[in-house]
Amino acid sequence: MASSSSPPPASRGARSSSSSSSSRASPQAAAPTPLPGSRRRRPTGLEAPRSPDEEEEEEEEEEESGPGADTDSGSDFERTLRSRDGKRAAHEAQGSRRGPKQLRKDNHSSDAQKSMRGGNLFEAVKLGKSIIESVLDEWLESYKEDHDLGFLELVNFLVQSCGHKGVVTYEMLKSLQNSHIIQQLTESFHENSADYPLSLSTPAWRRFRRGFCEVMAVLVHHTQYDVVYDEYLMDNLIALLTGMSDSQVRAFRHTSTLAAMKLMTGLMHVALSVSLQKDNSQRQYESERAKGLNRRAPEKLEELLEQHKEFQEKQKELENLMNAIFKGIFVHRYRDLVPEIRSICMEEMGQWMQHYSTSFLTDGYLKYVGWTLHDKQGEVRLKCLLTLQELYRNQEMASRMELFTSRFKERMVSMTLDKEPQVAVEAVRLLTLILQNMEDVLTDSDCESIFPLVYASSRPLAVAAGEFLYKNLTCRLWAPEGCARGDEKPCEGARAFLEQLLPFFMESEFHDHAAYLVDSLWDCAAHLLKDWQGITGLLLEEPPAEGFNDQQESALIMTLVASMRQATEGQPPIGRVSGKKTLTARERKIQAADRLRLTQHLIPLLPPLLAKFSADVEKVVPLLEAPRYLDLRLYSTGRLEKYLELLVAQLWNVVEKHTDKEVLETSARTLSALCCPELAFYSRVDSARSCFVDQLADKFQHEASELLQSSFVEEDVYSLAATLRRIAVFHSAHDLTPWGLFAPCTHLLRHAVDTGEVPKQVVIPAMTCSHFSLLWEVAHLSSSTSSGSLPSQVQLLDLKEKVTSFCSLCQSCLVDTDSDIQEQAFVLLSDLLLIFGPQLARRGQEVLQVLVCKAEPALQSQLAGFLMDHIFSHTEACEMDHEDKELQIEALHQRRSLLAGFCKLIVYGVVELSAASDVFKHYAKFYNDYGDIIKETLNRARQIDRTEWAHTLLLSLQQLLTQLLLEQGLAGIESSAFLEIRDLARRFSLLFGLHRLQYRSALVKLHKDGIKFAFEEPASPSSKLGLVNLPFLELLSEFSPRLLHPDKALLLSYLNTMSQAHASHQGELCWASVVVYRHSLSPPEDAAAPQPCSAAKKIPGSAAKRKRLDESSVLGSPTPSSSSRLQTPLLTSTALKGRPPLLILPAGPQESSSEPEFVHRVPPLDSQHSREACPSQSQQDGSGLGQRLDRLILMEETEDKQESTGEEEDGAEFME
Repeated sequence: MASSSSPPPASRGARSSSSSSSSRASPQAAAPTPLPGSRRRRPTGLEAPRSPDEEEEEEEEEEESGPGADTDSGSDFERTLRSRDGKRAAHEAQGSRRGPKQLRKDNHSSDAQKSMRGGNLFEAVKLGKSIIESVLDEWLESYKEDHDLGFLELVNFLVQSCGHKGVVTYEMLKSLQNSHIIQQLTESFHENSADYPLSLSTPAWRRFRRGFCEVMAVLVHHTQYDVVYDEYLMDNLIALLTGMSDSQVRAFRHTSTLAAMKLMTGLMHVALSVSLQKDNSQRQYESERAKGLNRRAPEKLEELLEQHKEFQEKQKELENLMNAIFKGIFVHRYRDLVPEIRSICMEEMGQWMQHYSTSFLTDGYLKYVGWTLHDKQGEVRLKCLLTLQELYRNQEMASRMELFTSRFKERMVSMTLDKEPQVAVEAVRLLTLILQNMEDVLTDSDCESIFPLVYASSRPLAVAAGEFLYKNLTCRLWAPEGCARGDEKPCEGARAFLEQLLPFFMESEFHDHAAYLVDSLWDCAAHLLKDWQGITGLLLEEPPAEGFNDQQESALIMTLVASMRQATEGQPPIGRVSGKKTLTARERKIQAADRLRLTQHLIPLLPPLLAKFSADVEKVVPLLEAPRYLDLRLYSTGRLEKYLELLVAQLWNVVEKHTDKEVLETSARTLSALCCPELAFYSRVDSARSCFVDQLADKFQHEASELLQSSFVEEDVYSLAATLRRIAVFHSAHDLTPWGLFAPCTHLLRHAVDTGEVPKQVVIPAMTCSHFSLLWEVAHLSSSTSSGSLPSQVQLLDLKEKVTSFCSLCQSCLVDTDSDIQEQAFVLLSDLLLIFGPQLARRGQEVLQVLVCKAEPALQSQLAGFLMDHIFSHTEACEMDHEDKELQIEALHQRRSLLAGFCKLIVYGVVELSAASDVFKHYAKFYNDYGDIIKETLNRARQIDRTEWAHTLLLSLQQLLTQLLLEQGLAGIESSAFLEIRDLARRFSLLFGLHRLQYRSALVKLHKDGIKFAFEEPASPSSKLGLVNLPFLELLSEFSPRLLHPDKALLLSYLNTMSQAHASHQGELCWASVVVYRHSLSPPEDAAAPQPCSAAKKIPGSAAKRKRLDESSVLGSPTPSSSSRLQTPLLTSTALKGRPPLLILPAGPQESSSEPEFVHRVPPLDSQHSREACPSQSQQDGSGLGQRLDRLILMEETEDKQESTGEEEDGAEFME
């Protein structure tokens, strides 16, 4: 959940109080003392707005610096250089003994040049860290010989690390102020690219970044005993970094901030070492002082006291340096505009707090981390969370952060729903550490907002939430010290854990998602979830344990099966994304061992479990899935056939008890897994299956014959329906064609169609059984054809006859009074027509061509009628408004499945493409429910035949307009329903894309047919309505922008011809739609004066012209040579603000004019004149333009005239 980088108003008060308290605390937490020569920084515009409490801190800092502080002295280098020059002059005045050394310095200009380049350090860092220490040792020696040249080399190293190709000379260092040096570097930073070393992500520059950080750390480490206190190197280096961090150049700010933060981290380690040494000397001093007078050593006491004072001075010096970096750089750069810089500040602050907690783990420093939790960038928020994780991981540190936790706990809890997935994961992990190391901080409401994340689709987030849930449950069970103890038996621990987990699972109201819960807990609680011995013992315990109710039994069974699946398959549930794709060898070995252990344990216990819970649907369904996760070969290799027989017997027992579809389908799949021919016990299971199917078939034949001969009694109907339902479900997974069930089932269906006496409980399973019988037969023929054994013609004709008769019965059921029978008939018809469609005879299956079925027009109309009654009707939606939301979702899913079945028939060419108009016309109205399905169908149909596809779109719009006129009459044109149809036309026009040449013929055909429909005469000659379809031209205007200019001209001519032919109707209707459409076909107007033909520019050849013509049509930017060919239409739906006044159609031709005159006479599109165009001007714009294109082309060169004439002829061909 992204937030702004500035803290919320509530945090500002805390920030102010923390600032005022921390600025007067111990030296470690106090406001840092400014370096000599430092001054208040001016705002650079690169920082976030400052809050009032931050401005207060700056004012306090100015007050602490004293009234004598020189805030206008210029550079931070200036003071140091002045004092350095004074010391050097004093040393030179003491004697001439150092003359030769000074002379060597002056003569060694090559050393100065080398220092100016800083090449040794930069090249060493680029090569890798292996030689960094040796190079730094050499630099340190040169620095001790000459501070100026050594520091100059370090300065140029920093400049080069910024990607700057310039250098800082010795004269610049001595004569210029800090601000002037940085200003010159900024002015000379003229790089061709915005990239610099730290911004590059190639392996070489990533290695450079690590080496750069290592330089800063090694520099402080090697100088911690002497040079760091020389009041030259660190003071000048910090002053330089402070100035660079305030630069407008991102490379300077980024590089200097990273160097300063790493430098402060190094100083922090030195300060920590000095603090430990100071404490050690203090203890030694106290120990020596506690001795008696005769045993006390005064010299040792004095030495220890001197050591203590020395350590105090060093610590104070280091604290001053760190405070200078913190106040001079961190306070400004932690809210820099660049996210990488803010991330660096947060990452290094975490190091300071973690290692030097006595000074930095205070509210004065923690507040910066808390404020940055609201940062806009996810990477910065992530660094803050990682920083806090290291702090909360230590229980002692966590106990010192109570005030911070109470202040920012709400923000940390809300970050579990962050828009960045990794940030949300780390937020949950942080709260897990808080839960583990801080008691009574997270309330029940806080935990309840995190618990549902175990069902998240993102597996990392779900696993993190699962660990939080696991810690929460285990902390309730055992004391904190008992969480890691191992004195409990595994079964007792698993049982106690499950007793806590099951109530959560039931209260979460996600009872169908046990697999997701187990997957979330698997990484942290797999040892408890894989305690199958304890789980099955709890299920088989008699009597049941106290408090173990029926719902908990169901939840425990689902958890058991989910853990079996997770252990044997190792894949997350469907819909949960996991970055891991393959298992390692170790994981596969563990998986095989778990599968073997599970099989050995569950094979003897599965029959008793099925026997105990066989009557409960909710419990028996997951138990029936269990055999699919076992190693079934163990039945034969382990000589456990008796348990196999018990399992099959219990399976038949469950099937006989239940008629629920879910139970029967699960039983059929489990039996199919046991009937695998590769298993050694296949013959036993197959024999048992045959016996069971024999019983069902005999029972069905007997009951069906009796009921057909007599009336349908309710008890007999129920028995027949239950038998048929079992047969139909098992027929879907097993081949039952040897039992010849197709004939009696179709006989029942024929009787139902003829008499209507057969209830739907019998009709629906009979239809399903017949359907699967046909599928098994065609599967046998297809497999035999693939293997080289061609089926006989008798077999093919027999199957063809069966398919035809069954489709006829289903077609009759489409008009049944029962909606369930209608839906089942629609589904089966869609599947059969798709399977026996044109693709059946492809890919080497040409012999099956005789089986291909085509939907007759009557059947297509019936299927379309079903769609209108069941899919695109508002009646069902209104009826279900007050029903359960879950039922509404289920009903919507069912309707989407029905629509998808019909759309497949369109895509695979089973039904005519024009039949899709019954679907396409509902694209906009039902976009929320079926928009994705219809859009995919539109795209697929466009790939089949563009012209026919465009005609189908036109047909959809025609049907909608006709229906509107029939329902509301001419008044419907002014209603919102017409605007909805126009919006649909606009959406259809967008499907043509930007490549106009590809759809040229389809678009011209669409416009021509649309014009014909608009001017269609009434069916009755005596009708007084006139041309009622004229408003259809407004819908056509939505497609005009996709036309090429020659096609627009020809269509405009065709429109004028049709208008003149129906001029007798001009007084009967408002012809505003004609005006709108004419304007959409007219070329754009230009207000400039016409130019003579001789002034026209010469344009390139035909090939180049076509290319530019196509580009101008795509980009919408006309070129001088194509300004009259491809332009935006004068009026579209977005430009039309109101309906124009009545227009009298032209009665005769107009005078011709040249192309420049025509173009310049038309006003611009955005002018008010274009919206209120007069009738006479409209006549001049459009009439006769198609017939006079040859006259307009006379302006151009001969070759261009030929090309344009060719375009006109092509357009005329499209119009034919």
